[in-house]
Amino acid sequence: MTQLDFGDRADFDDADRGFIASLTPGVVEDAHGRVVWDNDVFSFLQGECPPTANPSLWRQSQLCARQGLYRVTEGVYQVRGLDLSNMTLVEGDTGVIVIDPLVSSEPAAAALALYRAHRGDRPVTGMIYTHSHVDHFGGAEGILPADNPAGVPILAPEGFTEHAVSENVYAGTAMARRGMYHTGAALDRGPEGMIGTGLGQTASTGTVSLIPPTLDVTRTGQQETVDGVRIVFQVTPGTEAPAEMNFHFPDLRALCMAENASHNLHNILTLRGALVRDARVWARYLDEAVALFAEGSDVSFGSHHWPTWGAENIARFLTEQRDLYAYLHDQTLRMLNQGLTGPEIAERIELPPALAKAWHARGYYGSVSHNVKAVYQRYMGWFDGNPAHLWEHPPAELARRYVDCMGGTDAVVEKAGAYARDGDLRFAATLLDHAVFADPGHAGAKSALAGVYQSLGQGAECGTWRNFYLMGAKELRDGITPNPFGFAQGMAAGLSAEQLFDSAAVRVDGPKAWDERLTVDWHITDTGERHRMTLANGALTHRRAQDGGPAADLSVTLTKAELFALLTGAGDTADVRTEGDRAVLQRLTAVLDDPDPDFPIVTP
Repeated sequence: MTQLDFGDRADFDDADRGFIASLTPGVVEDAHGRVVWDNDVFSFLQGECPPTANPSLWRQSQLCARQGLYRVTEGVYQVRGLDLSNMTLVEGDTGVIVIDPLVSSEPAAAALALYRAHRGDRPVTGMIYTHSHVDHFGGAEGILPADNPAGVPILAPEGFTEHAVSENVYAGTAMARRGMYHTGAALDRGPEGMIGTGLGQTASTGTVSLIPPTLDVTRTGQQETVDGVRIVFQVTPGTEAPAEMNFHFPDLRALCMAENASHNLHNILTLRGALVRDARVWARYLDEAVALFAEGSDVSFGSHHWPTWGAENIARFLTEQRDLYAYLHDQTLRMLNQGLTGPEIAERIELPPALAKAWHARGYYGSVSHNVKAVYQRYMGWFDGNPAHLWEHPPAELARRYVDCMGGTDAVVEKAGAYARDGDLRFAATLLDHAVFADPGHAGAKSALAGVYQSLGQGAECGTWRNFYLMGAKELRDGITPNPFGFAQGMAAGLSAEQLFDSAAVRVDGPKAWDERLTVDWHITDTGERHRMTLANGALTHRRAQDGGPAADLSVTLTKAELFALLTGAGDTADVRTEGDRAVLQRLTAVLDDPDPDFPIVTP
């Protein structure tokens, strides 16, 4: 930490600038009185950094925990600290445009109410989703009714809905489970436990929703006027999200950088799981944003953290962010072309001194180590070229063999303790992980591994590393905490029929369905669509139905909501109309597997 200037208070000044009022108390409940957001629990961060936290991460968490309504510039306001992300509000001729309605509906409604309490009861006249991650659209129904009866324009980058679904529904169960580790969901808030994620404090646990966009932004330079406010867009696919965009308000001299530039090093691949991002194009879009917008901006704000004011400061911030992602990309490629693997590159790479000293380039959310491995993965995949790694045993089988070679579980635990006492916590964790996977009932191995994870977590500068280590320790000691997140059902209204069929296809138990042969025609009354579904060879496929051809085994007429209920078992489908062999529905649903939202991570 010696190269970091802890006397530099510029970020604190910027984070406090424009403060109007906070939500008091800083707690949000759902309709049943369940607390879905509590920012007050982080009040301990007002104190000095304890020995149980990395001082740099503690500083970042102090900044992220600031909560309230802030004036960014004339006509632009932000609510920060009411969820993982920010809500930005831009005042138009007759109402207000909401940018990024947080993770869930209850905090979004509270944020809008806080704004209205100080700026008047302005109607929502537009909404913008900056990108396809749930913390930027999940609270939509806290801002607008689900069916958007007034036809309020909702703008999003092209491909938004497809990618929102693929990330949060297709692999949603696994991502939500790992997301508990990512955000430290089950950890006590306090100096020894969860202190933040680096990107924000944590995610709310309210009602997740998705109101589909009404207008796609398809190209850089596209201009739209919403409630009298001119907006110029820059599309940035493949950066922080597969569908993302920056945009400029030329009359307000304000620039929204979405999540492409934030006050930390972001993720090339998140620890919770996602598509690997392209650091090369990320850097190029940041460079393009400087050229397009920097000179015409007095303030730059984003979907997280605090704004940057002044054209010179904006240009410096964005170019340093550009250079950060470009450097990680290019140096990883340079070293992999010299034969180094991802872990080897991660051990060797060093940031240039100017970037290493920049607070906004620190790895609070995405570390240099795991980002380098992600760049390697994007180009080279999971295999490092060593034949010994081509057909290894799965973790539990491999662990049993290692532990046998080392003389049994007790011997491994003893040896790991020696490494831990010598300060090599990384190898102690490796040894103890083998011990636990070889003998998951061994209390001594689990206890020792939990202790090592705790030490690693409390020393980590990266918020998500800290949360992963401490969640692992908690799970080893206390068992699995049930997953409170359920994104898929709340997003159902925003899914197309094709996406509902795709989400069913990834649930088919292949071996169980090997010998099934069936076809179903679906007639969806509220959208006027007709689809034919086929189950054969354990694969569920679908296409738009055409007139003529062989008859299906079953024809089903229903609404899209009933389709969701039928495929998920989430509601009453007694009124669904069918023609043909109704038993086909039972045969179909019988081969759909139920995902496990609470699968083990630190034990086999």
